[in-house]
Amino acid sequence: MPSRDFELEQQVFRVFHQAHAAELSTLCQALQKRIAGLLSGQSGLQVSKVEGRVKQVDECLRKFSAKYRPALEDQNQPYSIQPHITDLLGLRVVCLYEDEIWKIAEAIRPNFGVIEITDKIAKVEGTDDSFGYKGLHLDLAFSPVELGLSPDMHWPVAQFELQVRTIIQDSWSVLDHQIKYKKSIPNALKRRINVLSALFELADREFRQIRDETEAALQSAPDETALEGLVPEAPVASPEAQAKAELNAFTFLKIANHFFKDFAFEPSKVDGFVEHIKSWAPEITRPGFNVIVREKIGTVKRYKQFFEERHPQLSFNPYTVIRHCLYLGDKVVFAPALRRSAQEAFEAWLAEHLPQDKAQEG
Repeated sequence: MPSRDFELEQQVFRVFHQAHAAELSTLCQALQKRIAGLLSGQSGLQVSKVEGRVKQVDECLRKFSAKYRPALEDQNQPYSIQPHITDLLGLRVVCLYEDEIWKIAEAIRPNFGVIEITDKIAKVEGTDDSFGYKGLHLDLAFSPVELGLSPDMHWPVAQFELQVRTIIQDSWSVLDHQIKYKKSIPNALKRRINVLSALFELADREFRQIRDETEAALQSAPDETALEGLVPEAPVASPEAQAKAELNAFTFLKIANHFFKDFAFEPSKVDGFVEHIKSWAPEITRPGFNVIVREKIGTVKRYKQFFEERHPQLSFNPYTVIRHCLYLGDKVVFAPALRRSAQEAFEAWLAEHLPQDKAQEG
């Protein structure tokens, strides 16, 4: 029965928390798995992590004392602590960009009962002199059955709080919680904290804009067929033509995606691979690279089939195909593209098959 005795209710809550520790942990893990599964099927969302925790008992009591206890005692109203702790189970999704936050929420909330949504991004942005972390908070209800748990068990809670933040917002939250006595610190320090908060916000915005401009640059790169007629050694006149002729990650992807439509090239690997190519041949251009791949890929794909039939356990991925194309295009300049053992195996195959190919072409 609820009472007006905080010490009693505090003890009741401690007993509740301890008695249901195992069930709370099971629920938290099931929710984490469920949310991760919902997001894994969403294209276009870049989720950094999905994590969960059971709120510690002392943290729950501090929250209740600060947020609910004064009003309840002023009203002389009996109370229990547990119903007021709606975030006893807390889940967090951390994404890369701010414009993904609501997309994540929209992917998750149809699968749960929506109790309340708090947009702390809008809340903080609508206040001139406050500081704090941003993010989207959703109070959601769940069914144990939908989590793959037994409906016959008595589960201690049926709701949880979901926080959705960017990496930048999550980092600010961690730092923000380390600032002591935030309500009482001098105004000069508050202003400094506001400046830091603004820098974090600026970083979020800049990363999003860099992403958008990077995607725009990739889309604006010429298609694989656009420069087929250009001679690699032809002089390039205008800056615009020079930009189109440059071999970089964007122009590389235009060519690579043309020849390998079903392969997902990871941006970080593309950057490194293009740097390798340019270190082997500093003067190589986009048209030059295009010509080499286009002219040699047929031969290399025949060798790839031969190689995979004899070494099914080894990978001959598009990067390996391109390395062999470059080597076949210029065995001196692009010798570093293949290890010596790979060169010897390729040369042995070429010696057996290439003369026959040429004879047939003649």
